[in-house]
Amino acid sequence: MSLYRDEGVVLRTQKLGEADRIVTLLTRRTGLVRAVGKGVRRTKSRFGARLEPFSHVDLQLYTGRTLDVITQAETLRAYGESIVDDYSRYTAATAMLETAEKVVAVENDPQLRQFLLLIGALRTLGEGTHDSRLVLDAYLLRSLAVAGYAPALQECARCGSRGDHRSFAVHAGGSVCSVCRPHGATHPAAQTLQLMLALLGGDWPTADASEDRHRNECSGLVAAYLQWHLENGIRSLRLVERS
Repeated sequence: MSLYRDEGVVLRTQKLGEADRIVTLLTRRTGLVRAVGKGVRRTKSRFGARLEPFSHVDLQLYTGRTLDVITQAETLRAYGESIVDDYSRYTAATAMLETAEKVVAVENDPQLRQFLLLIGALRTLGEGTHDSRLVLDAYLLRSLAVAGYAPALQECARCGSRGDHRSFAVHAGGSVCSVCRPHGATHPAAQTLQLMLALLGGDWPTADASEDRHRNECSGLVAAYLQWHLENGIRSLRLVERS
């Protein structure tokens, strides 16, 4: 039996047997972990309530044959307390957790950066200082960037020519010039592309000042771009509250 400690964010849970639960976590050092919390569904469980989605926890586990086993859990930050009572925050946070699991499952190296990015996004979402949709789209864009899939926004995704190109092609990698524009490219408003650039770069004053129509168009492009690169749908995005 090999004991180890780590900290992680609970991404999702599922029932196992009569009293146990399988917990999927994104951890700081180990990456994506699926572990069993034995007896956590019992009323008298020592740490069952700490292993809920959106929770940032410090863990002790031991390595099992197929699934690790959680032997201790301490709450570092219960982000769910400020999220679950607000529908827009809750759906945005749920989409973040699903995305984090799928992005880390297909990449190997920048797991720590994905972990820190998720922690920061949940904290910002819980503080309520920015619109939930903006926080979600900023997280999705930055998560893709960390994974190596940042969309081209200031140059043509195909030829590399710099400029404010007005066409956007998900399958080409972002903005494209008039010469390289492929069939199926969309033509978003210039303000929409500026909003995407602001969210990717952390320019919150510009993002907060954006109009709803540009936020909606931005969200559509980000969702399409994310799901194209993951080659897998993010089901939670269908529930995210839009204007």
